Amino acid sequence: MTESNPTPLERLRRSGIAPAHGLGQNFLIDPNILDVIERMASLALEDVVLEVGPGLGVLTERLLDRCRLVHCLELDRRLAALLEGEFGSRSGFRLQMGDAVRLDFATLDPPPDKFVANLPYNVAAPLVMRSLAELPSISLWCLMLQKEVADRLFAAVGGPNYGGISVMVQLLAEKISSRPVPATVFYPRPRVKSSLLAFRRRERQGYAIEDFARVKAVVYAAFSHRRKMMVNSLSEAWPGTLPPAIAARELPERKAWLEGLLKDVGMGAGARAQELAPLQFEELVRLMDSYGT
Repeated sequence: MTESNPTPLERLRRSGIAPAHGLGQNFLIDPNILDVIERMASLALEDVVLEVGPGLGVLTERLLDRCRLVHCLELDRRLAALLEGEFGSRSGFRLQMGDAVRLDFATLDPPPDKFVANLPYNVAAPLVMRSLAELPSISLWCLMLQKEVADRLFAAVGGPNYGGISVMVQLLAEKISSRPVPATVFYPRPRVKSSLLAFRRRERQGYAIEDFARVKAVVYAAFSHRRKMMVNSLSEAWPGTLPPAIAARELPERKAWLEGLLKDVGMGAGARAQELAPLQFEELVRLMDSYGT
């Protein structure tokens, strides 16, 4: 590597920037993984890509070479300055400072159609959920995630990793592929296992897409006590989970009504949340909210 073309680690050392553990910074430093990301993300010249946590810009450079425009969201001002110095002259580079968990995604203009990133592991799950719900322009995700999170997103019904986030993600997206990633591609090396996960938005007019927050509230109430039967979890859930006319009834009546709904979606009265498939949850909420209409 020549002096004029330093490695990512050499650039990091020269900058004097130390990775911030509190920001979940494990920088991507091995360019050999970029070919895999490019294939899994099906990068094309017309793509507008969202990258959160660009770090040292290893992935950013490849995205700029392959795509029309890259929205880079960076929270760390030190890294933002480094990225601006490296890519600021490139026409497709858009750098925005701020916390991606709180950022108004409507400010991304033009809107991204792909989300490709080595996500900070401490915010990965909420960012996946937000992007699914609030960025309908995105059709494909290719994300570096903690393996535990990646396994939860597309966990099988009834399995130990299956939970509320599994239901919501699978209602709106389908898995394309995944592969393990060695710790050696990062600096510092993470203490957890990592996975590269690609998934795409489902092409459907679903109830969950139209009212994502409503379905999410019911799903998370159902999973709030995994060992409880759903009729108990939902009948005692926060106000607003059940239709007002049902919530006003006595507890035995609420439970009997919920048992009837579970039967309507093909489940027994004693079903637990982890036994229902995503589409059964969707149908359950639709029937719940159609009460009295």
